[in-house]
Amino acid sequence: MSWFKRDSEAKPSPESGEKTVRTEGLWLKCEGCREIIWKRDLETTHNVCSKCGFHFRMDARSRLALLFDNGEYEEQDADLASSDPLEFVDSKPYRDRLRGMQETTSMKDALLSGAGRLDGRRVHICAMEPRFIGGSMGSVMGEKITRAIERCINERAPLIVVSASGGARMQEGAVSLMQMAKISAALMRLDEARIPYVSVLTDPTTGGVTASLAMLGDLNIGEPGALIGFAGPRVIEQTIRQKLPEGFQRSEFLLKHGMLDSVVPRGELKQYISISLTFLAGPAEAQVPASSTGGAEHAAA
Repeated sequence: MSWFKRDSEAKPSPESGEKTVRTEGLWLKCEGCREIIWKRDLETTHNVCSKCGFHFRMDARSRLALLFDNGEYEEQDADLASSDPLEFVDSKPYRDRLRGMQETTSMKDALLSGAGRLDGRRVHICAMEPRFIGGSMGSVMGEKITRAIERCINERAPLIVVSASGGARMQEGAVSLMQMAKISAALMRLDEARIPYVSVLTDPTTGGVTASLAMLGDLNIGEPGALIGFAGPRVIEQTIRQKLPEGFQRSEFLLKHGMLDSVVPRGELKQYISISLTFLAGPAEAQVPASSTGGAEHAAA
């Protein structure tokens, strides 16, 4: 079986002067058009395929950098972390899972909350991090969004939430489900104060996030091709024993059936929200001056 062995003498040595070029991780295949894309090209298009317009997923910090003027914002409640109330263990302890996610993402939990300016208007933006346990909603996410809502009420500043989540976090049980009611009640207070709330639904937005805060915006915006729903399409097909329509639960399908107000490409999102807030809350110049809220100022990379 010697033909399966590689000749060690064929390997290039440092002394030979031969060089190898590492290309792994520099290219990826578009899920829309199947074309090969250089990753650096995606950085210039906000993770959107320049050939077919397919929207790749985006991390929370990039979301805030995209929406805030000059990518500058004050991060709020950055130190909040789950206390593992149930001491949950599945394939490994929840505490270990959290620690691993925190090291991977440099975040304490699956939501980034910031305050700053969007086209000169003071706003608060919360963005979910899909890499952190699937962007799942636990006690920390519920608390951070609720605090952001309370700040919006105090400052009379609009709220924007960018959802990217698989739903409630099972490792926190009923505590995570309580966040649906907690956030919804806070959003009702925001509505009573007549302060705009814009909900941006990205791929994926499912489960308890869809069933609560994601669908409660004064304006519900979907990104092109985003999966949006409560249960996944495979679960629905197995339950009703029927084949679902083409594009079912994608943002374009939901727009057609009245579940979304608009579907906006990522590159046009900031301008679209700015124009919408002018319609909902008047010109930015007329905004009540924001009070000092503290927090460390960040310039997103």
